Amino acid sequence: MIDVLLGLQWGDEGKGKIVDYLAANYDIIARFQGGPNAGHTLYVNGVKMVLHTIPSGIFHSHCTNLIGNGVVIDPITLQKEISAVSQLQKDAVDRLYISRHAHLIIPTHRALDAASEAAKGKEKIGSTLKGIGPTYMDKTGRNGLRVGDILSDNFKEKYETLKQKHLDILKHYDTVAEWEEWEAPFFEAIEQMKQLNIINAVYWIQEQLQQGKRILAEGAQGSMLDVEFGTYPFVTSSNTISAGACIGLGVAPSKIGKVYGITKAYCTRVGSGPFPTELHDETGDMLRKAGAEFGATTGRPRRCGWIDLVALKYTVMLSGVTQLIITKADVLDTFHPVKAATAYRIHKEETKELPFDISSVDIEPIYSEFEGWEASMSEAKNYEQLPQSFVQYCDFLESYLETKIAYISNGTGRDQLIIKPH
Repeated sequence: MIDVLLGLQWGDEGKGKIVDYLAANYDIIARFQGGPNAGHTLYVNGVKMVLHTIPSGIFHSHCTNLIGNGVVIDPITLQKEISAVSQLQKDAVDRLYISRHAHLIIPTHRALDAASEAAKGKEKIGSTLKGIGPTYMDKTGRNGLRVGDILSDNFKEKYETLKQKHLDILKHYDTVAEWEEWEAPFFEAIEQMKQLNIINAVYWIQEQLQQGKRILAEGAQGSMLDVEFGTYPFVTSSNTISAGACIGLGVAPSKIGKVYGITKAYCTRVGSGPFPTELHDETGDMLRKAGAEFGATTGRPRRCGWIDLVALKYTVMLSGVTQLIITKADVLDTFHPVKAATAYRIHKEETKELPFDISSVDIEPIYSEFEGWEASMSEAKNYEQLPQSFVQYCDFLESYLETKIAYISNGTGRDQLIIKPH
């Protein structure tokens, strides 16, 4: 069976640390969607490492790591990441595999991304400008370049054809990035990429399953950014929910086992888009400061607010979450009271359902208040040592979400993860 791990909010839920922890129980960690807009933060021997493309099991010497077909890859970013990872883990490249079916981000994809975002003006969606959206557009438009193409004799010809298509589109924009300076590093990275383990991952992963290997599928971004079910159009370009693992790795739904869903004890969002519980006051500033809420990939300050249980129950439902994981619980140590949105008021009517177009309606969150624990959680080693008011808060979350909490993260350290007994 393949277990799936994904974020339940707008990304930045702390997936990297959780995968790093769970990796001890798995033979293979496989990324199934997204691109270098992901930023999974790990701390390895006290060294901070942010992974954008490489799966988060790379620092476990027993783990094989697969970049699946649903991922879009920037060869330049990947090569830099491999270089950084290899300094800490010498055998990293030997344990890294890449699907031939994964699509490539080329320099003009990045130029298209920047030009399109600039042209939107106030309607910007908050793109990371990594070229990810245009790459997925070429994928669905049947124009894309795949990793397997770099091994063919006519790769340069295919590249030029796609580049010319992009240049024709860029003629219609007023502002165009100087993409030419990215081209030489791109082809240098392509040559280095040819030396990696490029495989037909669809058959490979089936073989691993037949051999009884334990596989964890790692998602990127968050469920509320899913292109189908997220806060459209302020979404990413891939399926971030558990069903995306089937498409992004080439496995049948019947092969999916546990679904780990990760949520912060509060909410954050980077970039534009609706955020019903966002706080524009001193409390929001305090959350940002206490949680060090700045993007791992972009460095942008994250928008902060109370946990949104309406949205969370929606994403738990979409992915069939079986194991709920709460991260950054310690960030709320000094807050009193602690709030959670348990319903929305829209056009004077109360609802616990996410509206079809969350971007075009005024939502007033209806909050439940909880006693703050006003105690340091970071020193706790087990569930019994957690403050009683936090335990009561967890009980309410489980009741509302109808899903059991499996783990609680109470700090950035690898060992700061508490198992919740049942």
